[in-house]
Amino acid sequence: MGLVAAAVGGAALALGGAALLGGFDGGSTTVRELVAQPSASPAVFKSGKQLSIREIYERRAPGVVQVTSTGSSSSGEGSFPSNPFPLPGSTALGSGFVIDKGGHVVTNYHVVQGARTVQVSFSSNESVQARIVGSDPSTDLAVLQVSVPSRALTALPLGNSDRVQVGDSVVAIGNPFGLNRSASAGIVSALQRQIAAPNRYAIDHVIQTDAAINHGNSGGPLLDAQGEVIGVNAQIETGSSGDGNVGIGFAIPVNTVRDVVAQLIRTGKVEHPALGIRGQAISGQLARVFRLPVAHGVLVEAVLDGSGADEAGLRAGSTRVMVAGDSYLLGGDIIVAAGGVEIRSLDRLRDLIAAKEPGDRIELRIYRGEEAKTLTVELGRQPATSE
Repeated sequence: MGLVAAAVGGAALALGGAALLGGFDGGSTTVRELVAQPSASPAVFKSGKQLSIREIYERRAPGVVQVTSTGSSSSGEGSFPSNPFPLPGSTALGSGFVIDKGGHVVTNYHVVQGARTVQVSFSSNESVQARIVGSDPSTDLAVLQVSVPSRALTALPLGNSDRVQVGDSVVAIGNPFGLNRSASAGIVSALQRQIAAPNRYAIDHVIQTDAAINHGNSGGPLLDAQGEVIGVNAQIETGSSGDGNVGIGFAIPVNTVRDVVAQLIRTGKVEHPALGIRGQAISGQLARVFRLPVAHGVLVEAVLDGSGADEAGLRAGSTRVMVAGDSYLLGGDIIVAAGGVEIRSLDRLRDLIAAKEPGDRIELRIYRGEEAKTLTVELGRQPATSE
């Protein structure tokens, strides 16, 4: 089943290629499934501090925009990996939302990728040209700016995606199939999902929802019951149904959005730190079968030439083994701690690296065979793609 970008001309994302630089790795994804508590129908919010769907729509829809980008033959969603809908020289349609009175608008990178011109349409049907302030393919986010009077702008408040729980009620507002400012409601179906960005790096801590999201919703807000943005709608799972909604959508968490957008507004780009390895988490069965010196950690399976990991002397595995249908490379270093924090999953290591800056140093505690060692690695910059 393919993950497809939820915008007109959206693209399937191949879950291939992996790097600790932020990329995927088979068997390394940690998904936290929580059981939702019994609640009211997903389309009806509880009383109290929570707003009704109608109240959320009335307050927030004016801040949701339609984004239309015209690009070159390699632009927009036509350049997504494994795109089943190539649209050379075409127009891409998506959504976005206003975040401040300075005219900044958040949308998906894949909506404006390679665009020559970008138009933003407001609820008044007024369409204005926007400039791309900056974009980040590694998180599939972009910031636009429009020159309109501040009084004409409705900025949407940003919430806290760390507080989101399975079963929480949500509303998505966007432009599915060009139908302006359509609302759909549902719940948070799962947390800690992982999806692929346009450059094949992993986007972590993604929110899964059953609120209807379709092509054209890309870049639009996912709102909680207080009307605060908790995510940016980006992809849908279509299964074998084609390219429409089947009740599985994915939103980039707003805490990621907040950090990335701040950097894009400040510098126009985001520099992601990179350790420079490809790794895979140790399973308990693997540790038992091969009598590894530790039960938890990350196997170093590849080291990027010239990276900080390479300069520090990290060693990659060379012996391919299979355990319970999963493939591993043994014989290399095993990372058990980073910056003094115990490492039990690839996601955890990636989070610790992401919290740093290129040029920062991080101390790694490793096992090389039976010997425990400590190495200090200077982090580099994430390459353009995880290929």
